[in-house]
Amino acid sequence: MMRIPFELAETLAVVIDEGTLDAAARRLHVTPSAVSQRIKALEEQVGQVCLVRAKPARVTAAGAAIVRLARQLSLLERDAVAQLGAGDQARFSIALAVNADSLGTWFLDPLARLTQRHPVVFELHRDDQDFTAELLESGTVMAAVTSRAQPVAGCRVVPLGVMRYEAVATPEYRERWLADGPTPQALAQAVLVDFDRRDDLQSEWLRFRGVVSAPPRHYVPASNDFARAVRAGMGWGLLPQLQSAAALADGSLVRLGGEPADVPLYWQQWNLRSPLLDAVADAIVAEARRALSPAAPHPMPGPAAGR
Repeated sequence: MMRIPFELAETLAVVIDEGTLDAAARRLHVTPSAVSQRIKALEEQVGQVCLVRAKPARVTAAGAAIVRLARQLSLLERDAVAQLGAGDQARFSIALAVNADSLGTWFLDPLARLTQRHPVVFELHRDDQDFTAELLESGTVMAAVTSRAQPVAGCRVVPLGVMRYEAVATPEYRERWLADGPTPQALAQAVLVDFDRRDDLQSEWLRFRGVVSAPPRHYVPASNDFARAVRAGMGWGLLPQLQSAAALADGSLVRLGGEPADVPLYWQQWNLRSPLLDAVADAIVAEARRALSPAAPHPMPGPAAGR
């Protein structure tokens, strides 16, 4: 059976973390030549190319499997040391993937509480929830908030709840652009706010209402700034209820009507029995079920891909 030395797998993971062989060498306190020799030895061991030597360095499919192994072994080693009570522990870094709207609303509070109880730091990767599962597959992260219900290979899935979005705007914006209501004709001309060019949540909502043209739009690629842009009257947008509730209550935002767009979210994590990773999962799942809607997603044609 093929054996993969932990030192070699760990070196590959550090190269990917740091982006270059020189930076990895500084972190590992060895020479760049030693790092290169370890990567070469690893590739000879597995009989496949593992690293694309670019800037930043990238893994191949074979390399991704080894990076994931290195991170899993590191986590298990940390758990074993903790159970042995082997003195003070350095803070362990856990990489997580999360979509922008969760990060901007409910996700940080449970992490803050975890840092008070466990020697842990977090490396957060922000991406659309339709793409966070890919970071799990590559071994970049240990767990992810994702819209993918089907488990990634080697992972387990827990439903979190539904992120419900409603179309909202300022009263002044509605009076200017949608005075006769959100008709298809008016919506085809009304300026909207989009997150980025991968965010099709607004476009899907418009198609559902019979709008086939592409209205003019602002791109604001940060969750809280996106909400600020809508509150500032730059355009209408679909906001999570967690972001719009206070402004709707005080009248600074109004609903445009139409069906909400519901995006079901799931927690996927490595299928390892790790006390630390399980503590993270417990805190995230509990907070999500407090903050998100438990209701079944409202049907809307096409994938309701949020941000």
